[in-house]
Amino acid sequence: MNAPETVLSVENLSVRFRQDGRVTEAVRGVSFTVGRGETVALVGESGSGKSVTALSTVSLLPDSAEVSGSVLYNGTQMVGAPEPDLRRVRGNDISFIFQEPMTSLNPLHTIEKQLAESLHLHQGLEGAAARARILDLLNKVGIRDAESRLTAYPHQLSGGQRQRVMIAMALANGPELLVADEPTTALDVTIQAQILDLLKDLKDREGLSLLFITHDLGIVRRIADRVCVMQGGQIVEQGPTAAIFADPQHPYTRKLLAAEPKGHPDPVPDDAPEIVRTDNLRVWFPIQQGFLRRTVGHVKAVNGASLSIRAGETLGVVGESGSGKTTLALAILRLIRSEGPVVFMGRDVQGWSSRQMRDLRRDMQVVFQDPFGSLSPRMTIEQIIAEGLGVHGLEPGRNRRDMVAEILTEVGLDPAMMGRYPHEFSGGQRQRVAIARAMILRPKLVVLDEPTSALDMTVQVQIVDLLRELQRRQGLAYLFISHDLRVVRAMAHKVMVMKAGDVVEAGGGAEIFGAPRDPYTRALMAAAFGEVPA
Repeated sequence: MNAPETVLSVENLSVRFRQDGRVTEAVRGVSFTVGRGETVALVGESGSGKSVTALSTVSLLPDSAEVSGSVLYNGTQMVGAPEPDLRRVRGNDISFIFQEPMTSLNPLHTIEKQLAESLHLHQGLEGAAARARILDLLNKVGIRDAESRLTAYPHQLSGGQRQRVMIAMALANGPELLVADEPTTALDVTIQAQILDLLKDLKDREGLSLLFITHDLGIVRRIADRVCVMQGGQIVEQGPTAAIFADPQHPYTRKLLAAEPKGHPDPVPDDAPEIVRTDNLRVWFPIQQGFLRRTVGHVKAVNGASLSIRAGETLGVVGESGSGKTTLALAILRLIRSEGPVVFMGRDVQGWSSRQMRDLRRDMQVVFQDPFGSLSPRMTIEQIIAEGLGVHGLEPGRNRRDMVAEILTEVGLDPAMMGRYPHEFSGGQRQRVAIARAMILRPKLVVLDEPTSALDMTVQVQIVDLLRELQRRQGLAYLFISHDLRVVRAMAHKVMVMKAGDVVEAGGGAEIFGAPRDPYTRALMAAAFGEVPA
């Protein structure tokens, strides 16, 4: 079979950043090609140079970057090209889809206005012609009832819909090469599968070439023709996808392929006390209309959830965005109102005031999805971790700094780092800091809200192992919220599946993963694992 005609050719590309007298080599001697109608994946952990390589193709790097080597698009040199030439290529011939659509879309403009801006800038389309093209694009990317979405703002769309709008924007000017930078990382497994199918279908239908950047090898197996594995700014291995997966040559490639949370949680002792229990818990938000704000209906965010978690036990709560997972956790923590008993450590805390709950707060802690967003950039690691000790009081006879050093060691960080700030740490290290902040208070219940979804696969494995070890050592009860079923399978003793506020299936982890009964659970399994257990 003949090799496809080359659309993009990168030869010996190197990128350096100079800042404050320091030189950082982000990309070193990278070479690869993308053929017409071909999908090439750049794979590697955060900091490996994937995104910098992609941005170099059309010179979108900051002024501090020094680029050398060659980037040929259809035979035209992009490195050092005049700005007018680059503008003609950007958005027209080479388009980008970025990881987080909420930060890429303007929150102040409607979907129609944002798509129209690109069409006007590149094609001069306005009025009825632009509107017709926008509707065509939205229909093409699978936005239902496209006409009613024209006046919507980004916050009024779901994560999957926002990503579809980003894809429509990228396709607006008929590009030849689409660069997709982690376009599915923040999405649920079912939405992720839909976006991947959409990209594959568009590629085939429109004759696009695709440069796909990801850290998830499961996605690569599904979508890519060829793979380039990056580590430390270099491509350490590349070749056809089937060959790389069947017989990886480089140790780093083998490490990535093996990076999947494995094993099972430790058995829960028979005499383990119950930490938290709910019975038919409901969280309904009123819909109010009119001058007198009469209640005309309810948003049933959580509709009758019953659960029990014992010391040393993990309950995994899974489902798509908007299914009620986080709302359920907030109700259990008494951070939002709910109906139905919430029994914590043998006491029904439903209806307790903030003052009454204060003494219990030390025993219930939360680790959030994005550690960079949940850690104050103005505080040192020591101040962040010790903050709870100041609120709830030190243990008698203990020194605060000694306690911080002890918990940092426990989560696998060097106590000498406690004077640093969050921006000086990697994503995995920041998540360890967030875990340390929760664990220093020696809680009984920890809510883990998507604690691994923003992390590389290898770091995910480390965090799962750390959480299991802390649970083993301290007898912690975990409420583990995630859309990543692979992580839940490795962590959870019991699983609860939620859809649109309802619990559609619940039971032991082995039972749910081995023989799911509900069609929705089976759809989640198919999206995550590619097959459904018989």
